[in-house]
Amino acid sequence: QVHLVESGGGSVQSGGSLRLSCGVSGITYEDVCMAWFRQRPGKEREGVATIAGDGSTDYADPVKGRFTISRDNSDNTLYLQMFNLKPEDTAIYFCAAVFTYYSYYKSLSAERYNYWGQGTQVTVSS
Repeated sequence: QVHLVESGGGSVQSGGSLRLSCGVSGITYEDVCMAWFRQRPGKEREGVATIAGDGSTDYADPVKGRFTISRDNSDNTLYLQMFNLKPEDTAIYFCAAVFTYYSYYKSLSAERYNYWGQGTQVTVSS
């Protein structure tokens, strides 16, 4: 059974930093495309960053240059390093995974993913 467990959320002031982690179990980690999504109050879930099995990445425009997604295949962990956080980054952040045969596959579309974590709250105050 596949499990994704996020951690690292919290409250910070504008301009601060946080690092989110997502532990993955129950799946061959190297064969999955991973991503971070977020759901802001009153908004739909949106893609933030994605990373393919080959390590290539893609980011949503609002976070480019501020967020970095990475993966450690040795301990099956996904990370999201967030710098220069803004109040509009306040959201519940979710990690997601999908098995893929293609090491280069990545996506910021939530409908592509079938495994999800429970989410972790990030709150940025001004």
